[in-house]
Amino acid sequence: MAQKTTIFKNLKLKVILQGNTIHMGRIKSKLVKRTGRLLLKEENKFNDNFEENKKFLTGLTPSKKIKNKIAGYIVRLKRQKE
Repeated sequence: MAQKTTIFKNLKLKVILQGNTIHMGRIKSKLVKRTGRLLLKEENKFNDNFEENKKFLTGLTPSKKIKNKIAGYIVRLKRQKE
């Protein structure tokens, strides 16, 4: 148990203050970020539509949850570039 607490103490989390409450920022795992950036460089088939990106990723990802996270991250990256 002591090892887990030291791991959590070392995490750098983005915290956004809004009024009197603390909201966590958008935290994505390295797997999602790395895969999203790699696919965005390799494929020109992605756009800022989540549903279309999700359909394209259907056969490429091991699980539904990871597929949705990657598709959402790609949408976010595409919208930031605009």
